[in-house]
Amino acid sequence: MLGFGKKTCCFLGGVLFGTAGVKVLSSKDAKKVYTHCTAAVLRAKDEVMKCVDTIQENAQDIYADAQEINEKRKAEENANVVEA
Repeated sequence: MLGFGKKTCCFLGGVLFGTAGVKVLSSKDAKKVYTHCTAAVLRAKDEVMKCVDTIQENAQDIYADAQEINEKRKAEENANVVEA
């Protein structure tokens, strides 16, 4: 009988804790916290996107420079073949 009483108390305690938890999580103060956290996440996302844009621009510049180097090298090779 003692085991049944413990299980019942645990169950009722869980139900009370769950009910109180739902009320706390849906309170005005909790909503303010959620709003501020969401705003912080959005600011962080903006900063990450700025960083991604910078990296993409740098990668495009590097790619363009690499293509230019290869074109010059190819032109030099063609000029050497014509001279030979």
